[in-house]
Amino acid sequence: MLSAEAARNIVGIVGNPTFYRIIKSKAVEEFEPDPYLATVMNCMLWVFYGLPFVHPDSILVVTINSFGLLLELIYLAIFFFYATNRGRKKIVYWLLGEIAFFAVVAVVALLAFHGTKQRSLFVGILCDIFNIIMYSSPLTIMMKVINTKSVEYMPFFLSLTNFLNGSIWTAYALIKFDIYVLVSNLLGVLSGALQLILYGCYYGSTPKKGDINVAIKPSEFQLSARSPV
Repeated sequence: MLSAEAARNIVGIVGNPTFYRIIKSKAVEEFEPDPYLATVMNCMLWVFYGLPFVHPDSILVVTINSFGLLLELIYLAIFFFYATNRGRKKIVYWLLGEIAFFAVVAVVALLAFHGTKQRSLFVGILCDIFNIIMYSSPLTIMMKVINTKSVEYMPFFLSLTNFLNGSIWTAYALIKFDIYVLVSNLLGVLSGALQLILYGCYYGSTPKKGDINVAIKPSEFQLSARSPV
Protein backbone atom coordinates (compact mmCIF):
# COMPACT_ATOMS: atom_id res chain seq x y z
CA MET A 1 0.00 0.00 0.00
CA LEU A 2 2.92 2.34 0.62
CA SER A 3 4.00 2.16 -3.00
CA ALA A 4 0.47 2.91 -4.19
CA GLU A 5 0.11 5.98 -1.99
CA ALA A 6 3.55 7.21 -2.99
CA ALA A 7 2.68 6.79 -6.65
CA ARG A 8 -0.58 8.67 -6.13
CA ASN A 9 1.23 11.60 -4.52
CA ILE A 10 3.85 11.65 -7.25
CA VAL A 11 1.31 11.58 -10.06
CA GLY A 12 -0.54 14.39 -8.31
CA ILE A 13 2.29 16.84 -8.87
CA VAL A 14 2.75 16.09 -12.57
CA GLY A 15 2.45 19.24 -14.65
CA ASN A 16 1.39 21.58 -11.84
CA PRO A 17 4.27 24.06 -12.31
CA THR A 18 3.78 23.88 -16.07
CA PHE A 19 0.07 24.59 -15.94
CA TYR A 20 0.48 27.28 -13.31
CA ARG A 21 2.72 29.07 -15.80
CA ILE A 22 0.22 28.50 -18.64
CA ILE A 23 -2.65 29.92 -16.57
CA LYS A 24 -0.57 32.88 -15.41
CA SER A 25 0.60 33.79 -18.92
CA LYS A 26 -2.74 32.80 -20.55
CA ALA A 27 -0.83 31.00 -23.30
CA VAL A 28 0.68 27.55 -23.81
CA GLU A 29 3.83 29.15 -25.27
CA GLU A 30 6.02 26.34 -26.66
CA PHE A 31 4.78 23.64 -24.31
CA GLU A 32 3.48 20.52 -26.05
CA PRO A 33 0.46 18.40 -24.99
CA ASP A 34 2.09 15.19 -26.28
CA PRO A 35 3.15 13.75 -22.88
CA TYR A 36 -0.34 14.27 -21.45
CA LEU A 37 -2.10 12.82 -24.51
CA ALA A 38 0.17 9.77 -24.33
CA THR A 39 -0.55 9.37 -20.62
CA VAL A 40 -4.34 9.44 -21.16
CA MET A 41 -4.11 6.46 -23.52
CA ASN A 42 -1.70 4.74 -21.18
CA CYS A 43 -3.96 5.19 -18.13
CA MET A 44 -7.06 3.94 -19.97
CA LEU A 45 -5.31 0.76 -21.02
CA TRP A 46 -3.91 0.08 -17.53
CA VAL A 47 -7.34 0.61 -15.96
CA PHE A 48 -8.74 -1.97 -18.37
CA TYR A 49 -5.81 -4.31 -17.72
CA GLY A 50 -6.46 -4.24 -13.97
CA LEU A 51 -10.14 -5.19 -14.20
CA PRO A 52 -11.00 -8.62 -12.69
CA PHE A 53 -12.06 -10.15 -16.02
CA VAL A 54 -8.72 -9.21 -17.61
CA HIS A 55 -6.08 -9.48 -14.87
CA PRO A 56 -7.47 -10.41 -11.42
CA ASP A 57 -6.14 -9.02 -8.12
CA SER A 58 -4.89 -5.76 -9.63
CA ILE A 59 -7.02 -3.23 -7.76
CA LEU A 60 -4.03 -0.93 -7.15
CA VAL A 61 -3.42 -0.71 -10.88
CA VAL A 62 -7.06 0.29 -11.46
CA THR A 63 -7.34 2.88 -8.68
CA ILE A 64 -4.08 4.70 -9.29
CA ASN A 65 -4.46 4.82 -13.06
CA SER A 66 -8.06 6.03 -12.70
CA PHE A 67 -6.78 8.87 -10.54
CA GLY A 68 -4.01 9.58 -13.04
CA LEU A 69 -6.50 9.59 -15.93
CA LEU A 70 -8.62 12.19 -14.15
CA LEU A 71 -5.62 14.44 -13.57
CA GLU A 72 -4.43 14.18 -17.17
CA LEU A 73 -7.88 15.14 -18.47
CA ILE A 74 -7.89 18.17 -16.18
CA TYR A 75 -4.46 19.21 -17.46
CA LEU A 76 -5.56 18.77 -21.06
CA ALA A 77 -8.67 20.84 -20.39
CA ILE A 78 -6.46 23.69 -19.14
CA PHE A 79 -4.13 23.27 -22.10
CA PHE A 80 -7.12 23.26 -24.47
CA PHE A 81 -8.51 26.47 -22.98
CA TYR A 82 -5.31 28.45 -23.57
CA ALA A 83 -4.13 26.80 -26.81
CA THR A 84 -4.46 28.18 -30.32
CA ASN A 85 -7.11 26.73 -32.65
CA ARG A 86 -4.47 24.47 -34.16
CA GLY A 87 -3.48 23.19 -30.71
CA ARG A 88 -7.11 22.57 -29.79
CA LYS A 89 -7.73 20.57 -32.95
CA LYS A 90 -4.70 18.43 -32.17
CA ILE A 91 -6.04 17.62 -28.70
CA VAL A 92 -9.56 16.83 -29.95
CA TYR A 93 -8.38 14.61 -32.83
CA TRP A 94 -5.95 12.70 -30.64
CA LEU A 95 -8.51 12.13 -27.88
CA LEU A 96 -11.14 10.92 -30.35
CA GLY A 97 -8.58 8.60 -31.91
CA GLU A 98 -7.57 7.25 -28.51
CA ILE A 99 -11.17 6.61 -27.49
CA ALA A 100 -11.85 4.77 -30.76
CA PHE A 101 -8.69 2.69 -30.37
CA PHE A 102 -9.53 1.84 -26.75
CA ALA A 103 -13.03 0.73 -27.79
CA VAL A 104 -11.56 -1.60 -30.41
CA VAL A 105 -9.09 -3.05 -27.88
CA ALA A 106 -11.86 -3.67 -25.35
CA VAL A 107 -14.13 -5.39 -27.88
CA VAL A 108 -11.32 -7.59 -29.24
CA ALA A 109 -10.12 -8.53 -25.74
CA LEU A 110 -13.58 -9.54 -24.56
CA LEU A 111 -14.80 -11.31 -27.70
CA ALA A 112 -11.69 -12.81 -29.27
CA PHE A 113 -9.86 -13.91 -26.13
CA HIS A 114 -11.25 -16.24 -23.50
CA GLY A 115 -9.99 -16.40 -19.96
CA THR A 116 -7.90 -13.96 -17.96
CA LYS A 117 -4.57 -15.48 -19.05
CA GLN A 118 -5.16 -14.77 -22.74
CA ARG A 119 -6.68 -11.36 -22.07
CA SER A 120 -3.80 -10.42 -19.78
CA LEU A 121 -1.32 -11.31 -22.51
CA PHE A 122 -3.13 -9.28 -25.20
CA VAL A 123 -3.88 -6.20 -23.10
CA GLY A 124 -0.59 -6.39 -21.20
CA ILE A 125 1.47 -6.20 -24.38
CA LEU A 126 -0.52 -3.17 -25.54
CA CYS A 127 -0.08 -1.56 -22.12
CA ASP A 128 3.67 -2.03 -22.37
CA ILE A 129 3.74 -0.49 -25.83
CA PHE A 130 1.83 2.61 -24.74
CA ASN A 131 3.72 2.82 -21.46
CA ILE A 132 6.92 3.03 -23.48
CA ILE A 133 5.33 5.69 -25.70
CA MET A 134 4.32 7.66 -22.60
CA TYR A 135 7.80 7.51 -21.12
CA SER A 136 9.42 8.41 -24.45
CA SER A 137 6.98 11.21 -25.33
CA PRO A 138 9.32 13.90 -23.89
CA LEU A 139 11.99 12.89 -26.46
CA THR A 140 10.96 15.69 -28.82
CA ILE A 141 11.35 18.16 -25.96
CA MET A 142 14.70 16.61 -25.05
CA MET A 143 15.96 17.29 -28.58
CA LYS A 144 14.82 20.89 -28.21
CA VAL A 145 16.76 21.10 -24.94
CA ILE A 146 19.94 19.87 -26.63
CA ASN A 147 19.52 22.21 -29.60
CA THR A 148 18.71 25.31 -27.55
CA LYS A 149 20.80 24.41 -24.47
CA SER A 150 17.76 25.42 -22.42
CA VAL A 151 15.39 23.39 -20.20
CA GLU A 152 12.75 26.12 -20.17
CA TYR A 153 10.15 23.95 -21.90
CA MET A 154 11.02 20.62 -20.30
CA PRO A 155 9.09 20.59 -16.98
CA PHE A 156 11.32 19.32 -14.17
CA PHE A 157 8.46 17.71 -12.22
CA LEU A 158 7.31 15.75 -15.28
CA SER A 159 10.81 14.29 -15.65
CA LEU A 160 11.10 13.61 -11.92
CA THR A 161 7.70 11.93 -11.91
CA ASN A 162 8.62 9.68 -14.84
CA PHE A 163 11.68 8.51 -12.94
CA LEU A 164 10.01 8.02 -9.54
CA ASN A 165 6.82 6.53 -10.95
CA GLY A 166 8.83 4.05 -13.02
CA SER A 167 10.91 3.12 -9.98
CA ILE A 168 7.87 2.56 -7.77
CA TRP A 169 6.05 0.39 -10.29
CA THR A 170 9.21 -1.57 -11.00
CA ALA A 171 9.40 -2.39 -7.29
CA TYR A 172 5.69 -3.27 -7.30
CA ALA A 173 6.18 -5.63 -10.26
CA LEU A 174 9.12 -7.35 -8.57
CA ILE A 175 7.33 -7.84 -5.24
CA LYS A 176 4.30 -9.36 -6.91
CA PHE A 177 5.91 -10.48 -10.14
CA ASP A 178 4.09 -9.02 -13.14
CA ILE A 179 6.14 -9.09 -16.33
CA TYR A 180 3.90 -6.59 -18.12
CA VAL A 181 4.24 -3.98 -15.39
CA LEU A 182 7.96 -4.66 -15.05
CA VAL A 183 9.19 -4.36 -18.65
CA SER A 184 7.90 -0.91 -19.58
CA ASN A 185 8.54 0.63 -16.17
CA LEU A 186 12.19 -0.40 -16.26
CA LEU A 187 12.41 1.57 -19.48
CA GLY A 188 10.56 4.38 -17.70
CA VAL A 189 13.27 4.51 -15.05
CA LEU A 190 15.91 4.84 -17.78
CA SER A 191 13.92 7.50 -19.66
CA GLY A 192 13.32 9.54 -16.51
CA ALA A 193 16.97 9.28 -15.50
CA LEU A 194 18.10 10.55 -18.92
CA GLN A 195 15.72 13.50 -18.67
CA LEU A 196 17.01 14.41 -15.20
CA ILE A 197 20.62 14.16 -16.38
CA LEU A 198 19.78 16.41 -19.31
CA TYR A 199 18.07 18.86 -16.98
CA GLY A 200 21.14 18.97 -14.76
CA CYS A 201 23.44 19.54 -17.74
CA TYR A 202 21.51 22.44 -19.27
CA TYR A 203 19.84 24.10 -16.29
CA GLY A 204 22.78 26.48 -15.85
CA SER A 205 22.64 27.64 -19.47
CA THR A 206 18.87 28.24 -19.43
CA PRO A 207 18.00 31.94 -19.81
CA LYS A 208 16.45 33.31 -16.65
CA LYS A 209 13.34 35.45 -16.68
CA GLY A 210 14.22 39.12 -16.56
CA ASP A 211 17.64 38.63 -18.16
CA ILE A 212 18.00 41.72 -20.38
CA ASN A 213 20.71 40.01 -22.41
CA VAL A 214 18.35 37.31 -23.64
CA ALA A 215 16.94 38.09 -27.05
CA ILE A 216 13.37 37.19 -27.89
CA LYS A 217 13.24 34.31 -30.36
CA PRO A 218 11.20 34.94 -33.54
CA SER A 219 8.80 32.12 -32.68
CA GLU A 220 8.17 33.61 -29.25
CA PHE A 221 7.61 37.09 -30.73
CA GLN A 222 5.12 35.74 -33.23
CA LEU A 223 3.37 33.75 -30.55
CA SER A 224 2.84 36.84 -28.42
CA ALA A 225 2.12 39.27 -31.23
CA ARG A 226 -0.34 37.44 -33.40
CA SER A 227 -3.88 36.27 -32.88
CA PRO A 228 -4.56 32.54 -32.26
CA VAL A 229 -4.88 30.51 -35.45
